[in-house]
Amino acid sequence: MDPEFWNDQARAKKVQKELGQLQDIIAVWEKNFEDLEEADMLLDMAVEERDAETYDEVVSSLDELRQRVDVVEVQCMFSGEHDMNNAILTIHAGAGGTEAQDWVDMLMRMYLRWAEDKGFKTDVLDHLPGDEAGTKSVTILIKGKYAFGYLRSEVGIHRLVRISPFDTSGRRHTSFASVMVLPELDDTIEIDINEKDLRIDTYRASGAGGQHVNKTDSAIRITHLPTGIVVQCQNERSQHRNKDMAMKMLMARLYEKEKEEQAKEQENLHGDKKEIAWGSQIRSYVLQPYRMIKDHRTDHEEGNVDAVLDGRLDPFIKSYLLWQPS
Repeated sequence: MDPEFWNDQARAKKVQKELGQLQDIIAVWEKNFEDLEEADMLLDMAVEERDAETYDEVVSSLDELRQRVDVVEVQCMFSGEHDMNNAILTIHAGAGGTEAQDWVDMLMRMYLRWAEDKGFKTDVLDHLPGDEAGTKSVTILIKGKYAFGYLRSEVGIHRLVRISPFDTSGRRHTSFASVMVLPELDDTIEIDINEKDLRIDTYRASGAGGQHVNKTDSAIRITHLPTGIVVQCQNERSQHRNKDMAMKMLMARLYEKEKEEQAKEQENLHGDKKEIAWGSQIRSYVLQPYRMIKDHRTDHEEGNVDAVLDGRLDPFIKSYLLWQPS
């Protein structure tokens, strides 16, 4: 009703987006309540008429409703500015050579399986193969509603303990990999990037992609000289599209850097001297001598290691959302 509302197009677009998000959540809850009332009526009918078939139908509908409620319950916990956005996920191998690079492969598979189960689309934007096996680093764009909201719980160091398949002596090894997750920024966020501050290199892409990707210098690497931030993309067939995606990745990195600097400034103003050590793991995946995955922030544990490595991450994500500091 504000006559001045549309004068600020950027603000109006942001408010419309927030309104749409709230309307979507309300619509889902209204549908859930309608289905619950319908199930209640069917249950009364089944009991009154002693109809086993209708009773089974009610049980089935309530199971489906419970799953839908679990999903929307998690979505109601999202409070971040960009939680609805797509996510740019990057995994880097830590020290340890082939062991750590194989661990990156395992994590990449885990996140791809999780995204597939969620119905999200994925694009591998950049992939650096390991020297002998595995992957040194990989960047994946995960496209879906709330992708960033879900995956921001995964930022940090992931630790694997297992009997190494690459050690002929069968010794136990510990491997580390870092996971970074950034939101893909939409056009309501303005990041000022001076072209003079960029060094743009082209190179021949490696890995999968067909004959074209291996015969042309279509891959793009962009270095932001003032900060030293480097991003690269080799997924798309055209150099132009790779550059566009690399610029999006750079914008997300610069935005995150600015947010981190603001947070540090706030800590200094409040006298908070607590340091967050990047080297400390957020989660341990132990396959030997026992089998257990534990999140060290929330203390959530899962004994079904195979299920988690196959993408069953939601229990960890939900426990993080309940725990996350304000």
